Amino acid sequence: MTVLVAYDGSKPARTAAEYAFTEYPDEEIVLLRVIEAADGFTDAGIEIVRDFFAERKAEASAEMRADVEELVDADEPEFRTEIAIGKPAHEVVRFADEHDVDHIVVGNHGRSGVSRVLLGSVAEKIVRRAPVPVTVVR
Repeated sequence: MTVLVAYDGSKPARTAAEYAFTEYPDEEIVLLRVIEAADGFTDAGIEIVRDFFAERKAEASAEMRADVEELVDADEPEFRTEIAIGKPAHEVVRFADEHDVDHIVVGNHGRSGVSRVLLGSVAEKIVRRAPVPVTVVR
């Protein structure tokens, strides 16, 4: 079984990762970090942007691995990291769909009411669109 954890380094994402390591200790765990790209890049800037994101992906992968190893009690937690560029909810769902993921774990900031409506909820979008079961951790 493959468990995908949406991971951005926030407290809710760290909680989701801890949950995944605790609940699925013998499963393949994939931590996906999505780097958001702003809309509206011009054709002239595409190459510069590609170079920037290639560099940023390498940095983010190293940072994420160090961050997660710090929060897991096991001597050597078994997980791999992946980096995607785009809109977080879309990229998590796309990754799950394209990589034979069996379950998604995502943290939730716990916003409600007007702030949730105005800001949107990545977790909610993932739950609505995911091709597999989703666990939302608070």
